[in-house]
Amino acid sequence: MDGNAQAHGLTPWHGTTIIGVKRGGKTVVAGDGQVSMGNTVMKPNARKVRRIGEGGKVVAGFAGATADAFTLFDRLERKLEQYRGQLMRAAVELAKDWRTDKYLRNLEALMIVADAEVLLVITGNGDVLEPELGPSGTMVTAIGSGGNYALSAARALEEYEQDAEVIARKAMKVAADICVFTNNNVTLETIEA
Repeated sequence: MDGNAQAHGLTPWHGTTIIGVKRGGKTVVAGDGQVSMGNTVMKPNARKVRRIGEGGKVVAGFAGATADAFTLFDRLERKLEQYRGQLMRAAVELAKDWRTDKYLRNLEALMIVADAEVLLVITGNGDVLEPELGPSGTMVTAIGSGGNYALSAARALEEYEQDAEVIARKAMKVAADICVFTNNNVTLETIEA
């Protein structure tokens, strides 16, 4: 939040839950639809997960300031074009720009991005993080105010559930039941290998 907004007592847009689950050739990114400002729900059905890039081969979900996230979606799409759809390379280049560009450094958002090969978290600190493969062959990551709840639920479920979509939906339900900044209005996108 900029100093001007703080001086006027405005509360930043807050909270969300985004989860990425990769298992058995299927990758799912899911997010809730709640946009909050302080303790007020401003919108219950925002779309924080969307397909980007040529042919929609990349799925991206964001947590954080909405306008900042759209700026990052746009930048990532340009990087995907520049690097011919290579998500890992595009993500690394976006993270470099995000960390070094004076304008981008002020953006407050995190992203989970995925294609058929990789599942990544991109941060404003210049990090591109690939989650570790779990003992059951599942890769899980989550961000946002309900991210830890969704991540914990997904890790508990991965031994019993075989389908990435089922894991993501159940984990999102747990997060929505616990986190006041997360709701049950889930947008889910799937990529098959």
